[in-house]
Amino acid sequence: MASVSAKIILSSAAAAVAATGGENTTTTTRSSFLPVFRSGAASYPLVKLSHRRRVLQITNVLKTVEYPAANPKVDLVRKIQKPTILVSEKLGEAGLEVLREFGEVECCYDLSPEDLCSKISLCDALIVRSGTKVTREVFEAAKGRLKVVGRAGVGIDNVDLQAATEFGCLVVNAPTANTIAAAEHGIALLAAMARNVAQADASTKAGKWQRNKYVGVSLVGKTLAVMGFGKVGSEVARRAKGLGMHVIAHDPYAPADRARAIGVDLVSFDQAISTADFISLHMPLTPTTNKVFNDENFAKVKKGVRIINVARGGVIDEDALVRALDSGVVAQAALDVFTEEPPPKDSKLVQHENVTVTPHLGASTKEAQEGVAIEIAEAVVGALRGELSATAVNAPMVPPEAVVGALRGELSATAVNAPMVPPEVISELSPYVVLAEKLGRLAVQLVAGGSGIKSVKVVYKTARDPDDLDTRLLRAMITKGIIEPISDSFINLVNADFTAKQKGIRISEERITVDAAPESPVESIQVQISNVDSKFASAVSENEYISMEGKVKDGIPRLTRVGSFSVDVSLEGNLILCRQVDQPGMIGRVGNILGDRNVNVSFMSVGRTVKRTRAIMAIGVDEEPDKETLKKIGEVPAIEEFVFLKL
Repeated sequence: MASVSAKIILSSAAAAVAATGGENTTTTTRSSFLPVFRSGAASYPLVKLSHRRRVLQITNVLKTVEYPAANPKVDLVRKIQKPTILVSEKLGEAGLEVLREFGEVECCYDLSPEDLCSKISLCDALIVRSGTKVTREVFEAAKGRLKVVGRAGVGIDNVDLQAATEFGCLVVNAPTANTIAAAEHGIALLAAMARNVAQADASTKAGKWQRNKYVGVSLVGKTLAVMGFGKVGSEVARRAKGLGMHVIAHDPYAPADRARAIGVDLVSFDQAISTADFISLHMPLTPTTNKVFNDENFAKVKKGVRIINVARGGVIDEDALVRALDSGVVAQAALDVFTEEPPPKDSKLVQHENVTVTPHLGASTKEAQEGVAIEIAEAVVGALRGELSATAVNAPMVPPEAVVGALRGELSATAVNAPMVPPEVISELSPYVVLAEKLGRLAVQLVAGGSGIKSVKVVYKTARDPDDLDTRLLRAMITKGIIEPISDSFINLVNADFTAKQKGIRISEERITVDAAPESPVESIQVQISNVDSKFASAVSENEYISMEGKVKDGIPRLTRVGSFSVDVSLEGNLILCRQVDQPGMIGRVGNILGDRNVNVSFMSVGRTVKRTRAIMAIGVDEEPDKETLKKIGEVPAIEEFVFLKL
């Protein structure tokens, strides 16, 4: 528990200040000293005042504090208001006890959006599960008072992170407590599906005795593909090995040594889905994985495959899955999650005779519920105390003043834990933060194959002495850009290095001194990813690593080099990179294809090494082109390769 201690000599003059409602938060003298706790427009003295010389301890300043009056006629006792914490969905009693020790807890379940907005302006923290939508309207209704939103679970799909960041509200989650419960539920669905338990149960209860109809399949010797080898996926793999299954996995960030220790082979996405008898999904829902199991990929699976999903409903195109079930390409499916929850009552997928369903029970064990409750309660209390949590989802993207204000809980005379990077450094590096994250995000989208990323090097060119450049924030944002797009991890300044190490990624840095304007902290940033295959061969440098370089011009992050090719591209919207034969008319041909499909082009840039040989065309587009449009671009004879990248 954070605490602040102070030896204070009080005089009758100080008591007079308090008695008249005055305050002094900036000066400390022998005759007048009054630490103050601020909450909104109100201020509260932190100490008892006496005409005698006394030594007082001030502890846990966010709680209501009452000091016993040694002399009630003279001593003045003041109270400090506790923060108000709204719990909008059922939380385990152990977590509620943690919250009650710290603040005033109000449990209001099944709130309508209107009711939530009407209550939130009176709350300092909000705790939700997956059912409450924390929208921009909620943050607007809070009028700046809401400091922390806690998500009791992993996914934060129901929280508007952009709005939270804009309003200076920290968002924390509880990513670890339900790991075993989710893995066990995945295994339960696997076994129940293989032996038709749900269907046989319903049939028997209906008075039927259909032993021949519900003949199942054995698990021993079958191949299970675990798609996403994080905490839950690896635990599923352990249990499947115990059932005698051969386990393979696909995860771009899974450390090979950790997989080998469990006896799991890491393979490419296509190899995993084409060879598996069972596919268990444990991947996060990101733009990369959204509806990744669609008609195109179902066409690649082994006929008669069985699919389990306890991850996110959106990773499966549900209409495509129904078609695959009807055609027999997919024999059975066992689903705990859906794109829309609860799903429509007339859902063809839910009603399908070869589908086993449960209502999002992955974390629903007594042990997991208590663990999640404690984990999120401690994260919320820590944030209100001023501790920057390692489970913070949207730090340090919050502006410096919002970080300081939100995490300090508006304490004006109290020492609290602050972000590790000084505010002046954060302010100076602010334009480069966006550049760093987007370079990481671009580079990771170029990685092909299933071997994963093991080595990343960041090169900073600067006019300053290397020792004068604090790169921790930039390194964290590059790590965020590389890991978040295809992972369920949320990266911030606190956990960036730890998460990279946990995923087996080594991130090194090099600072190169150049002749440039010294007032700019960084001239350029280059991200290099080694020992991987690239979806776009032109992004591979002469030294055989993927290379993306950028700089900030007039406050705007720009991409300036792809591999060995120079470009000049504003990092906004989406990006198409094409390697082409350097000849006239190429910009017009590609532009016409995009225009015919109503895709707006925001900019074009062409870079080349030698005239009339090869060139890179970078095209910024506002909308994401459909597959047919991209196919037409690829069919242009002079275009040798191309790739679409999301920014």
